[in-house]
Amino acid sequence: PQPDINNPRRIVISLSEGEPKRINAVLSNIVNIQKYYDAAQVKLAVIAYGPGIAAVLSDSPVAQRIAGLQDLDVEFIACGATLDTLKKTPADLLPDVTVVPNGLPEIVERSLTGWVHLRP
Repeated sequence: PQPDINNPRRIVISLSEGEPKRINAVLSNIVNIQKYYDAAQVKLAVIAYGPGIAAVLSDSPVAQRIAGLQDLDVEFIACGATLDTLKKTPADLLPDVTVVPNGLPEIVERSLTGWVHLRP
C-alpha cells in the first residue's frame, strides 16, 4: 500500500558510528528519505548507541543538524546502556533526545511492530 497520513512509512535508523563524517552521512540519508516521502507520509526514529551516541551528546559536532531534523519531527533516541557505560545521564544529551533502556532491543521491538530498520 502507498503511504499516507493515516498509514505512514515507519523507519527506524541505526546510528552506531561516532566519526563525524559517518554521522553526517547518516543524517544526509535521513534528509533524502524525507525528500522522497511527503513529511506526513513518513515517521523517522534514529536510535543512537555505542560510538553513535556522540551524535546526541550536548557537545555533538552535528547538534544544529539534529535540531533541524527534530524540527521536522525526526525522533532521536539514545541508548541508556551506552550512557551508563560512558557514565553519562540524560542531562548530557541534546534537547528533546529521549532515552530507552537499550538501543538494540528498541530496534527489535519497533521492527516487530512494523517499523523498517535501516542501517545506512
